[in-house]
Amino acid sequence: LEAFSPLPVTMRTLDIGGDKSLPYFPIEEDNPFLGWRGLRVSLDHPEIFIAQIRAMMRASEGLEARLRIMLPMVSSVAQVDAAKRLIDQCYEEVTEEGASIRMPEVGVMIEVPAAVYQAEAILERVDFLSVGSNDLVQYMLAVDRNNPQVASLFQEFHPAVLQALSQIARSTKHMKKDIAVCGEMAGHPEAALLLTAMGYQMLSMNMTNLLLVKKALSTIPFETAKKTLDGVLTLDTAEAVKAKVDRLFRREGLGSLIRGPGGRQRERSKR
Repeated sequence: LEAFSPLPVTMRTLDIGGDKSLPYFPIEEDNPFLGWRGLRVSLDHPEIFIAQIRAMMRASEGLEARLRIMLPMVSSVAQVDAAKRLIDQCYEEVTEEGASIRMPEVGVMIEVPAAVYQAEAILERVDFLSVGSNDLVQYMLAVDRNNPQVASLFQEFHPAVLQALSQIARSTKHMKKDIAVCGEMAGHPEAALLLTAMGYQMLSMNMTNLLLVKKALSTIPFETAKKTLDGVLTLDTAEAVKAKVDRLFRREGLGSLIRGPGGRQRERSKR
């Protein structure tokens, strides 16, 4: 918070389970990706959640940085309501103890299909959304991206995934709230182009992808990106979507930014 002040800082609450484990908090399940993870753990252990929220609020005291708290792995409105009650409780306690802090903004990570279809109801309760693209694609397509036998079926350009992302963006625009994407899609130049055309305002990515995405977004006019998005949303296979976006990138002289199905950047072709 000190390092980024006065810029906003988003902190995610405890997000373990699935492929994220802690040696001092072991979780053993037959199907961890559909099990005890994210906000589910926090709500079952409110003492951990409260300690974390209080620490975040205390850390923001006396700083211009705007604290934003993000709730991961939300699958129902009831979970959001329960988490917000605890956050409100923490705010009351910390301010009663004499701390001078602002009430943090609260957001939700959209990672499961249930949250996609309740996006507007969730937005009535929170200040922003952030799509966790890795998990959303995994749950939309029922594909474990870490399983080599089915890894080829993990398709970020799958029409169902793009339709879901577009629906979330429309809901957020209608509710006039902020929206972001984190995960590998945000750092994929071709996917980033489609996401910004949908209306996503923030993209969270690894530093190594930053200049590649910036190059794509600064080269291709927004109206061209929007027209391309309108076209791909009518297609019914991931391969057709990818081919259309590939053609646009080549036409704009960005062939070196095209990535293969596995997400790796292709080598510049020699002619």
